Amino acid sequence: MRVVEPQRALGATDKAVEFSAAGATAVSRAAAATPSLRLDSLCKQYGDFGAVKTVSLDVRQGEFVTLLGPSGSGKTTTLMMIAGFVDPTSGRIRVDGRDVTDEPPHRRNIGMVFQNYALFPHLTVYKNVAFPLDVRKLPSPEIRERTMLALEIVKLKDLADRYPAQLSGGQQQRVALARAIVFGPPLLLMDEPLGALDKKLREHMQIELLKIKDQLGVTVIYVTHDQEEALVMSDRVVVMANGAIQQVGRPDELYRRPANRFVADFIGETNIIEGRVISHGSSPTISIGSAAQVRVPSNRAWTSGERAFLVLRPECVRLGGLAEACENRMQGVVERVIYVGDVSRVLIAVPGGQTLSAKLQNSGEARSVMSGDKVTIGWESDATWLVSDLSAAASHSSAMQGMEAGR
Repeated sequence: MRVVEPQRALGATDKAVEFSAAGATAVSRAAAATPSLRLDSLCKQYGDFGAVKTVSLDVRQGEFVTLLGPSGSGKTTTLMMIAGFVDPTSGRIRVDGRDVTDEPPHRRNIGMVFQNYALFPHLTVYKNVAFPLDVRKLPSPEIRERTMLALEIVKLKDLADRYPAQLSGGQQQRVALARAIVFGPPLLLMDEPLGALDKKLREHMQIELLKIKDQLGVTVIYVTHDQEEALVMSDRVVVMANGAIQQVGRPDELYRRPANRFVADFIGETNIIEGRVISHGSSPTISIGSAAQVRVPSNRAWTSGERAFLVLRPECVRLGGLAEACENRMQGVVERVIYVGDVSRVLIAVPGGQTLSAKLQNSGEARSVMSGDKVTIGWESDATWLVSDLSAAASHSSAMQGMEAGR
């Protein structure tokens, strides 16, 4: 998919038509069999070290997919291989069905926004954005038309004559984005582009990026280590660790139904409580310490005696009277109440020497909880999930199954 045809200059009257056509193209191509991006068994070895291990992924047309993981997970190396800046040891990369594995970066026709923006300090905003068109030797009228349109999309048209040093961090980020989209690439790669911005500006730019993505209908591959950013912006998230894919799914799937303990612990705030399975099946009962037995759903069959980990989000925990009506209950002692604004985090000692965190609204339950209180803790079974303690590498096969379901 191309948002802008390469041999046609865009006039002002074409803008609405162009964007509606781009959206229609994205929708029609999404239904097609050819993915916007296909990674087929992609690997990268540095000597004996496997930086990326057999990564396979299909990305649909117009989809926003985030590669999420801690430092050293292989997410940036994967992105650099897609861009052409790092050569894969094995595997293939296809963009709109075209094998680009052996092509240099400038022939892949892929837009790229770098973490440090990589703007030319001696060029104006206009010249920075126009640079990809200049190297393609397009006619001057077409360069100006496309450049001004890109600046209008990112709301920097009035700053075209400024230099990067005269811009704020957010404005520099938008210049980098305009430069990446000005030539109408079918695929846009973004390497932690919001990492240098403060929290409020970062949250604002997240929404702006989504608006621009929807406006253009472009496919986006986004790299970040920020879990909240990934959940907010993505159609699907690819969780990586130790060079392998752990799970691929919608943000709500990863949050509510993690594939393993690593994903559960990495995505958002969570309680992970160790127990032993005492009844078999896909919704087994587990014992926590010697004083509590609870039922937990799962996506696999368990056998009695297995070590398992209950995943319970703090906002799903109920205390006191509200806990009495819950399906699963246990007793605990409040260790600490931490005020964090609209909510309070309540840390509770539970059987087995473990600590459970509850998140309570300060306008309600939290007012009646004090350190040292003995409390009833409760939750519904549907609010929990049972996972095993698979390592990052061992869980790759189950992650691949989840990826296939998301294609």
